[in-house]
Amino acid sequence: MKFLVTGSTGLVGRQIIKDLAGSNSKIYACYNNSKPELGVATPLDLASSENIVKVVDTTKPDVIIHLAAMTNVDQCEREKDLALEINATATKTLARQAAKHGSFLVYVSTDYVFDGESGMRQEKEIPNPVDYYGRSKLEGEKALDDMASSWCIARTSTPFGLHKTKKSFPLFVAESLKAKTQITAVTDQFTSPTYVPNLSKMLIEISTRQIAGIIHTAGATRISRYNLASLVAEKLHLDKDLIKPTTIKEMYWTAKRPKDSSLDVSKATQILKEKPMKIEPALDHFLNELK
Repeated sequence: MKFLVTGSTGLVGRQIIKDLAGSNSKIYACYNNSKPELGVATPLDLASSENIVKVVDTTKPDVIIHLAAMTNVDQCEREKDLALEINATATKTLARQAAKHGSFLVYVSTDYVFDGESGMRQEKEIPNPVDYYGRSKLEGEKALDDMASSWCIARTSTPFGLHKTKKSFPLFVAESLKAKTQITAVTDQFTSPTYVPNLSKMLIEISTRQIAGIIHTAGATRISRYNLASLVAEKLHLDKDLIKPTTIKEMYWTAKRPKDSSLDVSKATQILKEKPMKIEPALDHFLNELK
């Protein structure tokens, strides 16, 4: 199979390229700035529809895993046009190209398409984003329905894992507490933290089996940032008193955040061989990797 992976040097993309590299597949690893270590390094500019068209026309992939996105929530709020261009318009062009070449398109979306008024949202529920990041990603979802012939929307939530430059929340907590630095963590925002190697395997399974429709590929535990930080501290035997509880109101974020964007992963648990992991075993794997 030929895979085209956008965002191949990101937190999730790097893991997917690594996992795919062990197969007999041809992997086009798309990047913007830093070159990928594995796969066929393929420059891609999501702000250029012509470039997207050219890349897909040249590679003619069987599967496109579309990970690249503008994910900084506050930046999306400040730069709405750019967020829409990267997260929605580029996805629309990719979807059109996927249909042209008969490629199966996996669009990795977000828990932020929901308003967070209640958690453990199922795939069938109607999205209602409260910030521009969520809105732009939802526009990307709509583009698939309109343009692509064969697709999967895989929504995830707060991915964490190891990366050379990107520091996910559990790593930030571990490093801060080891350095005896005080940190704050919100008690009233809930998500479904997702261990990146687990997410990568779920996305690859969806791609190879070509599972169509919407599926929630997140962690199997609903938890607050504060409780997640406390769990990291407990597992590493570090000082929990250095974690100061705070609330969303006290964070002074530019963009509004959904209070509870946790996802129901029953569908993924039922149909995938690679099951969504609960937070405790996922953290154990992550902390072992860290050692």
